[in-house]
Amino acid sequence: VQLQASGGGLVQAGDSLRHSCAASQRTFSSYAMGWFRQAPGKEREFVAAITWSLGITFYADSVKGRFTISRDNAKNTVYLQMNSLKPEDTAVYYCAADMTVKSVRRSDLVDYWGQGTLVTVSS
Repeated sequence: VQLQASGGGLVQAGDSLRHSCAASQRTFSSYAMGWFRQAPGKEREFVAAITWSLGITFYADSVKGRFTISRDNAKNTVYLQMNSLKPEDTAVYYCAADMTVKSVRRSDLVDYWGQGTLVTVSS
């Protein structure tokens, strides 16, 4: 599975931004999808995930209520809508795919990664 991410940019605190991640494989709908981020000098951390069938979502506490993950299986695409952005959300964001939602929530278990996209939130 190849993942092509887009949507990074420079925004101000309080702004919104949406990431997209398109998968190359037609079996995309069989994969759980997730988003991670990595801030400078920090480890890659889990942000959000969504199951492949029922669309059940999971979020890190730090983004709960502000970020929304969704997917469109017909378009082989997963989205991360980020609202009320804060300077601490500044990071490189990565989309991820794995056969299980348990694995797609752990960076050491993820099978497939998209390229990172930088989000910079200024105060």
